[in-house]
Amino acid sequence: MPFAVYMLGLAVFTQGTSEFMLSGLVPDIARDMHVSIPAAGLLTSAYAVGMVIGAPLMAILSLRWPRRRSLVAFLVVFVVVHVLGAITADYGVLLATRVIGALANAGFWATALATATALVEPNAKGRATSIVIGGVTVACVAGVPAGALLGQVWGWRSAFWAVAVLSVPAIIAILRAIPAGRPVSAGTSARAELRSLRNPRLLVILLLGALVQGATFCSFTFLTPLFTTVAGFDAAWVPVLLALFGLGSFVGVSVGGRIADVRPIPFVLAGMAALLIGWAVFAVTAGNPVATVVLVFVQGTLSFATGSTLIAQVFYAATEAPTLAGGLATAAFNVGGTIGPWFGGIAIAEGLGFRSPLWVSALLITLALATAAVAWGLRRRRHDGRVARK
Repeated sequence: MPFAVYMLGLAVFTQGTSEFMLSGLVPDIARDMHVSIPAAGLLTSAYAVGMVIGAPLMAILSLRWPRRRSLVAFLVVFVVVHVLGAITADYGVLLATRVIGALANAGFWATALATATALVEPNAKGRATSIVIGGVTVACVAGVPAGALLGQVWGWRSAFWAVAVLSVPAIIAILRAIPAGRPVSAGTSARAELRSLRNPRLLVILLLGALVQGATFCSFTFLTPLFTTVAGFDAAWVPVLLALFGLGSFVGVSVGGRIADVRPIPFVLAGMAALLIGWAVFAVTAGNPVATVVLVFVQGTLSFATGSTLIAQVFYAATEAPTLAGGLATAAFNVGGTIGPWFGGIAIAEGLGFRSPLWVSALLITLALATAAVAWGLRRRRHDGRVARK
């Protein structure tokens, strides 16, 4: 695997830390900026929306840029807005930096995924994708807890400074490791890439990816109250349990990356079936601390193994649109990260308790399996129709 692919994973680690670290910093930001907790929480929502909108948009805008120039430009913007966020005393400016940072992050993600798959053999796209996505899982294991710790010791601004500083080595590494080369999509146009959206297989994969990621983040977002109020863990155990989920996700992308290039369809179907069983069992046994520990790791592994394989399949389904494929894969990932917590929050607000997000996750996976079944049925019908006409 080329060294450059690992450097892309390093950059994604810093960006993933930024995306998720606010979960532990919201109260401090609200107090320092003299705004309400919900207003501070909008910083996370604004970032998620920026990622969803920005991924395909930035992918198209950077279509003709050399890959190294695109990656460095997005990272430089990302660093600058984090420096501005760390020094501003104005909530509006901080909100704007989160939106701009999300657009830069989305553009980097889309270009990084397209670049990673372009740097390897055609049958190794799954492994390359898993290494890039692995940066997010390492952020969950180490980056987010470290950001929360920095916020507790030196204030929330120190976490922003840390993200900016850690991004600088990634910029240097990309300048050294990524070939200057031509654009990833040299020889294609935005119109040609957009035509890939007519591919039914691609649309199904994107929908499945959004549903699987929605199930993942629906439960992940509300694991803390589940641990403390349902499973009975002391608050001091929460970082350990969240890190365990992150460790499982790292194992998942590592395993998924090796299988995604060999037998992806059976693996995805088996993964979704296992996820459905796992979320349902987790919901039933959430009051048992031992079961909780086991299932946190297992579900983290299954979620990211299945999700990363689906992201890799986007590039196999959109071979004529590598840049847009990266943007669409990023958007699908973040659509799931947006709708999942929203549905989980609705369930809790309706008084269904902190187990309810686990059931919502099971429902989302059920929808994914139903979607796969319908898509397979329609494909078989078209195939049988062609055979009959012959």
